Amino acid sequence: MSSEPAVIFTNVWKKYSKNAFFHKSLREDIINIFSHSTDKSELKSDEFWALRNVSFQINKGESVGLYGHNGAGKSTILKLITSITAPTLGTVHVDGRIAPLLEIGAGFHPDLSGMENIFVNGTILGMSISEVRRKVDTIVDFAELREFIGMPVKKYSSGMYLRLAFSIAIHSQADIFLIDEVLSVGDTQFQERCFQCIREMQKAGITIIAVSHNEDLLKSLCHRILYIHKGEITKTSG
Repeated sequence: MSSEPAVIFTNVWKKYSKNAFFHKSLREDIINIFSHSTDKSELKSDEFWALRNVSFQINKGESVGLYGHNGAGKSTILKLITSITAPTLGTVHVDGRIAPLLEIGAGFHPDLSGMENIFVNGTILGMSISEVRRKVDTIVDFAELREFIGMPVKKYSSGMYLRLAFSIAIHSQADIFLIDEVLSVGDTQFQERCFQCIREMQKAGITIIAVSHNEDLLKSLCHRILYIHKGEITKTSG
């Protein structure tokens, strides 16, 4: 494991609006940029802090778990790492190519086939078209979807989505691998194959950041765990 940082959070605060039915991250960030308020630390009546003064460092090659109840701020941390949203206050530094597995089907177009989505999702993850072409058979075989690869993914089960998404991600040769609860979906046999791949990535020095409600799972996969409660890191183990 390297002492060189892959991810650094420094005094990070993130606020959202309570009135949004879902987090419209880009819209909220644009509003914040052009807001007349000069003090970003102020909360409006419809806002709340998703993260409060969060600071940590994850080194290259390290595996770190994020543990906490729903709404604790775990997924917000992953969205900040991937630049899906920006911090309200503080700084986030990331060094490396990221492969995120944040939501089942994220980065997939439902009307495109599994094969077409391999190319779409692969390029989103930073692979060139020629690189995807070289790896496409391996991706399909690992996902065990050869029979269904020409089918629109909107007809896939959640387990099929996971298998395809995970297979594309692990073949993207990313430096940082993000996992948000998605491995709780799918059959036990495929989950074990995923865990074996994660262990191989750890040996190869890939940085892994995993979110789960399963503390025992995080303990078995990660070097340490950050415990998050109401937007704050309350404890670190490992």
